Amino acid sequence: MVQQLEPTTDDILYPESDGKPLVDNTLQFELITTIKYGLEVLFKDDPNVFVAGDLLWYPVQGKPKINQAPDVMVVVGRPKGHRRSYKTWVEDNLNPQVVFEIASETNTIKELEEDKLKFYQSHEVEEYYLFDPNRIKLKGWLRSGETLEPIPQMVGWVSPRLAITFELVESELVLYSPNGQRFASYLEISELKDRAQQQAEQERQRAEQAEEALEEAQEALNQAQKTLAQERSRMKALRSQLKAKGIDPKDLDLC
Repeated sequence: MVQQLEPTTDDILYPESDGKPLVDNTLQFELITTIKYGLEVLFKDDPNVFVAGDLLWYPVQGKPKINQAPDVMVVVGRPKGHRRSYKTWVEDNLNPQVVFEIASETNTIKELEEDKLKFYQSHEVEEYYLFDPNRIKLKGWLRSGETLEPIPQMVGWVSPRLAITFELVESELVLYSPNGQRFASYLEISELKDRAQQQAEQERQRAEQAEEALEEAQEALNQAQKTLAQERSRMKALRSQLKAKGIDPKDLDLC
């Protein structure tokens, strides 16, 4: 009889995908990427803040069926770098502190506000933010002891952990960095970059024109100084000629 061995932790497979699509529509994708890259820019100078999008998170060693893939998650205290999944026990037992979910038309309220909320509550998430662009609903939960409690007013809310501000502008979710700078989409960043390059080119052209004008002015000054020197030399020669003839140049009112 062959003995059936229970797999060890090292034998257990932790899939790198849950088989679900990252997004269901372009708006959802744009919001997720805007939040993710906005947070990466915010914490670009801090080597110990890890930001990920749609990365499978395994909070319990040896139990791969217990997992979740937040649309965006932030782990303060873990180094930046690429990962195939996030395993809490490999990451100094640090769970993500902040998670974001952007609802699609296929998501149910039960899935987002009950199942995922329960999961995040059970695994030490400090802040959970949910935005439904179809219903224009922005919700948030903040940890209080062992539970995630609803945040009464999300418009104008400032994240305790991230220090970012949440706003709804014309029914759209807008996030602001602590310095007041708005999280921008990839297209907006590209347009800003193009404008900056155009401004830099205009400044370069103005600098070249100023330099050319300065060179022309210097050349005109040099020419004027040369003409003045020639005139002084001519006048000196004229005075010498007059003196040789016994004529005082002062009598002719010559300088």
